[in-house]
Amino acid sequence: MEALNRSLDVDWRLWAHDIRGSRAWARGLERAGILSRGEARRIDLGLAAVARRLEALSGPEGLPEEDIHTVVERMLIEEVGDLGGKLHTGRSRNDQVATDFRLWAKDAIRALRGRVAALVEALAAKARATTGVLMPGYTHLQQAQPVPAAHWLLSRAWPLVRDLEHYGAALRECDVLPLGSGAVAGCPFAIDREALAADLGFARVSRNSIDGVSDRDWAARLLFGTAMTGVHVSQFAEDLVLFSSSEFGFVRLGDGHTTGSSLMPQKRNPDVAELARGKSGRLVGNLVGMLTVLKGLPTGYNRDLQEDKEAVFDSVDTLAVVLPALTGAVDGMSLDRARISRALRPEVLATDLADYLVRTGVPFREAHRAAAAVVRAAEGAGKDIHRLTLEQMRAVHPGFSEDVFEVFDPVVSAESRGGAGGTSAAALERQLAALAGAMSEAGGDDGNTPPRLVTGPRGG
Repeated sequence: MEALNRSLDVDWRLWAHDIRGSRAWARGLERAGILSRGEARRIDLGLAAVARRLEALSGPEGLPEEDIHTVVERMLIEEVGDLGGKLHTGRSRNDQVATDFRLWAKDAIRALRGRVAALVEALAAKARATTGVLMPGYTHLQQAQPVPAAHWLLSRAWPLVRDLEHYGAALRECDVLPLGSGAVAGCPFAIDREALAADLGFARVSRNSIDGVSDRDWAARLLFGTAMTGVHVSQFAEDLVLFSSSEFGFVRLGDGHTTGSSLMPQKRNPDVAELARGKSGRLVGNLVGMLTVLKGLPTGYNRDLQEDKEAVFDSVDTLAVVLPALTGAVDGMSLDRARISRALRPEVLATDLADYLVRTGVPFREAHRAAAAVVRAAEGAGKDIHRLTLEQMRAVHPGFSEDVFEVFDPVVSAESRGGAGGTSAAALERQLAALAGAMSEAGGDDGNTPPRLVTGPRGG
């Protein structure tokens, strides 16, 4: 039972937040008249001494207590004597741990948002550095239409902006003070909870003591955000694995983010991408684990909630490793422009061939059938579609004229799509400006995530 009951190995990292909350609680007890000014001062100095002792330890090894809260309380009594026993007046470990966890999470979310923002910035900077490079765009992993490489990179940045919005919501939901809720029924002493919230930097206080000690919705929302970041990172990592393979050869990752084989000397394995892709599974698993813990809880605090922290800690720790590594990989990667250019098959312009007929007044469905017939005719003749003669094309549809061959230019194709979200050079500039604006908006008005603006390339 002692082994099952012990959470100190997990909640050890909360010691600084436990002391911070305890010092604020002592000030609250002083305002309520429970502690004299002298007593509150002695307890505050005692907690400062406990902080120094804990900071000097390398970890919880050898400590006999079951959790960090009892460690702090025991050390405080060692520092100030029986006076230390007054600190827990009106407070329960239920609202204490809920407060500690939220204090830790607010700091963690801010740091996490910074790491996500750094990856977005790296992707946007690399997009700027690849101006003019056209690559095949894919659907069903089949070449579809030509797109700028920058457009592909930015397609992996926008989901991360949505992740920043998730984290902003989780931060706002977390920014609620549960301290003063007691075990379940609130505090019987005249604690000014609004002053307590201001003291600890919370935006507001919980409005129901039962919900105050049992609410972990913010943690589930945070884990949803980390799971989605894991999914988005995994998708981008899959692109890097594919595009760095010899079959594609579009991307070359830097030596610092690849490894060789223990057997085959020619190998350059995209380990950074494979590891990032693999980590997504544990991030999704942590979300499922948290929801499973929460789904069956009856009213009030239940000890099942001891399981909340490990999942959150693990997900935040995982992204703290994955995101900087992937950001470094983006900074250091290069695109093989010649390989990308050779990979563009003329058939990716078949849609432009249909659009050509549409501009002459042909209904799109008829134009689509004609363009498909041109592709089949080229295949039958053993030619690329742009190698067919005008007579061969007119045999398919009389709407084709001498200027049809102007269609077979990927640059013209990309530039023809100049609407919002499109692929023209002007549309890409607008997209980069929109991305900078979205980053600023995702930062919010609270200053927790400063906006990051892309100022220039980091290399191609």
